Amino acid sequence: MTTIERNKQRTLEFFDAMHRGDGEAIANAYCDEGRVVTMGQTLISGSRGKEEIRQFASGALDAFPEGLAFNILGMIAEGDRVAVEAVSDGMHVSGQQYSNAYHFLLTWRDDGLLELKEYMDTELVTDILCGGQRPGAI
Repeated sequence: MTTIERNKQRTLEFFDAMHRGDGEAIANAYCDEGRVVTMGQTLISGSRGKEEIRQFASGALDAFPEGLAFNILGMIAEGDRVAVEAVSDGMHVSGQQYSNAYHFLLTWRDDGLLELKEYMDTELVTDILCGGQRPGAI
């Protein structure tokens, strides 16, 4: 198996862990220096290291008691990077349907996921995941 094939397989396994809501498997996919970078200016935006991911992943997925399904629309890979276009769908604890569109850029190393960059509709994140709250709002 080539490096590109292996990285694509690890990416599929990572998305499967997200679909299952397996916070431990999500965190364990990252190498020790790994981080997730969530784009935008929302309450969940920013950069988190592996230990924060471990704490954050399960809680974030708990907001979807019936699970948050990810449908991968396309995936391309070059070198250590895998780009994924995906959509999500799930019922949020607020009773609102959450369906978002994403672009993920995953950078892999031999020992795990070094960086996951997540781009999505941040207005939808604010409206549903953050209950309409914005950073710095009183």
